[in-house]
Amino acid sequence: MYNYLFGPVPSRRLGMSLGIDLVPAKVCSLNCVYCEVGKTTDLTLERKEYVPYDKVIAELSDYLGNNLHPDYITFSGSGEPTLNSRFGEVLDYIKKHTTIPVAVLTNGTLLSDPQVRKELLDADLVLPSLDAALDYSFRKINRPQKNIDLQEYIQGIADFRKEYSGKIHLEILFLSGYNDTPEDLDALKAAILKINPDSVQLNTLDRPGTVAGLQPMSRQQMQQIVRYWKLPNVEIIAKAPDRKKITAYREDLESAILGTIVRRPCTLDDLQKILGLHINEINKYLDVLENEGKVEARYEERGVFYTTKQ
Repeated sequence: MYNYLFGPVPSRRLGMSLGIDLVPAKVCSLNCVYCEVGKTTDLTLERKEYVPYDKVIAELSDYLGNNLHPDYITFSGSGEPTLNSRFGEVLDYIKKHTTIPVAVLTNGTLLSDPQVRKELLDADLVLPSLDAALDYSFRKINRPQKNIDLQEYIQGIADFRKEYSGKIHLEILFLSGYNDTPEDLDALKAAILKINPDSVQLNTLDRPGTVAGLQPMSRQQMQQIVRYWKLPNVEIIAKAPDRKKITAYREDLESAILGTIVRRPCTLDDLQKILGLHINEINKYLDVLENEGKVEARYEERGVFYTTKQ
């Protein structure tokens, strides 16, 4: 068992991905209403060594020396990875010790910092998110740390695009009633043109977030956005069930999750403690199980509980 690595897990965009988690749950600069990992408990812009660098490197060394190589090594996990002040050193170690491509899932809020942009330059693929380009909508859907300025955030991603020679896939998650007015769409299009990413990936809610009653967009609604923008590089992310087509999908993990919740409903935290798996790994398999109708989620006072479908 590793503490800071998880997977490889089936990813929509990256095949089989070995995850690296550089911050504890739930340290982030945003507290997004749709986050599947849970509410942010430490809403911050402070960069520090949230998890020990030496222990992360020891786990990476062990994994790379004893396992088949995944399609990607991906910085992701419980919160914003670039908040870790030694993020760049971990990336540098990976690039020196393997040829596996590296992806970084980031909310992009720290890209206004030149040092963070510099640390990211060796990544092969960076996937920043931008869900709103109007301040009201940004604060409604992403609930940012109070010192984050939206225009500086957008400019930071645009500045990174100019400095970075790798691929940038900009992800936008849409929720009905949060960031989908014509004014929102026009502002987002202007931001996309300013950033000039290699692709724009539209996404919506798969599973419960941190707020009850969120409404995902239908594929038809997202197709209407694509037609409205008339941009050449916009795509809609594939649905979660496609993950099961990946040959390395682990039936034993699916069975372990089902075998646990059939006995009693569990939260993500419950499943993590019982199964000893990383929360993101559990999330990936819950996505598939819920879309197949094998499990369902319900809101209760203590949080979102998963149970087998009756």
